[in-house]
Amino acid sequence: MVAVTLACNADLSGRRAAQPNIILILTDDQEVESLASMRRVGEELARAGTTLTHAFVTFPVCCPSRASTLRGQYVHNHQVLGNSPPTGSFTRFEEQGLEGSTVAVWLKSAGYQTAFFGKYLNGYPGDLGSSYVPPGWTDWYGSLGHYYDYRLNENGRVVKYGSEPEDYETDVLARRAADFIKLAAPLGPIFMYIAPYAPHAPATPAPRHASLFPEAAAPRQPSFNEEDVSDKPEWVQRGEPLDADAIGSIDEHYRDRLRSVQAVDDLVGSVLDALRSAGQLDRTYIFYTSDNGFHLGQHRLPPGKRTAYEEDIRVPLIVRGPGVPAGRELDLLVSNVDLAPTFSDLGGAQTPSFVDGRSLLPFLTGTPPPAETWRKRLLVEQWMEPEESRNRAPDFGLLRTENLVYVEYSTGERELYDLGADPFELNSAHASADPTLIQDLGKRLAALRACTGSSCRDADR
Repeated sequence: MVAVTLACNADLSGRRAAQPNIILILTDDQEVESLASMRRVGEELARAGTTLTHAFVTFPVCCPSRASTLRGQYVHNHQVLGNSPPTGSFTRFEEQGLEGSTVAVWLKSAGYQTAFFGKYLNGYPGDLGSSYVPPGWTDWYGSLGHYYDYRLNENGRVVKYGSEPEDYETDVLARRAADFIKLAAPLGPIFMYIAPYAPHAPATPAPRHASLFPEAAAPRQPSFNEEDVSDKPEWVQRGEPLDADAIGSIDEHYRDRLRSVQAVDDLVGSVLDALRSAGQLDRTYIFYTSDNGFHLGQHRLPPGKRTAYEEDIRVPLIVRGPGVPAGRELDLLVSNVDLAPTFSDLGGAQTPSFVDGRSLLPFLTGTPPPAETWRKRLLVEQWMEPEESRNRAPDFGLLRTENLVYVEYSTGERELYDLGADPFELNSAHASADPTLIQDLGKRLAALRACTGSSCRDADR
């Protein structure tokens, strides 16, 4: 049952009429290319809204990226450095007291009804018990498991789901989200964060989608099974060329990934239909994105994430809402640190000074400010967890500009790509580049890796 809690403060009641609804739909490990298979996302979000084509995450793995989404901070500031304790996971997030100030807390304080559906932070609920509900959420449906045979914390009551078609997790989340919209949206502003597990491995599809895309193959960009990786770091050079069996496995996994996101597409449709029925669609901002990208054979790498390459750090980001131009594409450099301050700005909440990101609100109108007022560079970081295999990227810091990718690894290795001339990152120019360019990029990267709060917005200019 959806539990709706409304604040009765008169000042909040007067503010509600001007506060829009805000919905974040965040998938798990979704690469940009798979959006083309999703009809309702394409027709009712992208064509009806704005696509930000240069959207990136702070860390190409789930928990650190999700912590950045909740707090608007780069990873070196929130210090959730992986998916597992002691340096990462929900436990790390909670032990540092970060739960007390997330975008949900800010918006609830501003009069919003806040609801969460799906995967929260890896390792949730830690040692706090399956019925634990984080602060800031008036309604909570936190997943304990995924796809089938999982449990769902439904506002503190743990409910078991089985293996029948109607138990498929994405569909359950879709029904709970639609119910919340029906009951809560007519009563005041809502903030919803919907986080299905798809297309994360094993990318189990709903039965109705299990036979789709029988001939689909993973994208064969020039970097797929790259012939010469001698310009790459040692951890990439260790990889052998992919054989026919490995490529066949990649293609099959890709088909399952496409199949699993079809239920997410249906979820998007359910949310849109519920908003229309409630008379709320025209006052609702919908943001669609992912926690990180995913590589599928590029640079000889088996399916995965955690690298500095574009496939892993770049994510979908589509926004639909009041005043957002339809069918527009923007190539601004944006990061998931920008989501929390954007939601706070939209909702009239107080954004804490620790936030590193920038509000996207000025660019979601028909007359955005000049692009030169926006950031010129952003930061991606990664720390390797102790149990990581030898075929993973070591710790790195990455500077992304409009056309350049510069990476410094903890091993002392470097990579530099001019994406205008080399969009598939085939030939690292770090060894032949002008030393003054390398020095300048290194200084700018160091400044971002040391920044906090407003100094990040100075360092990214």
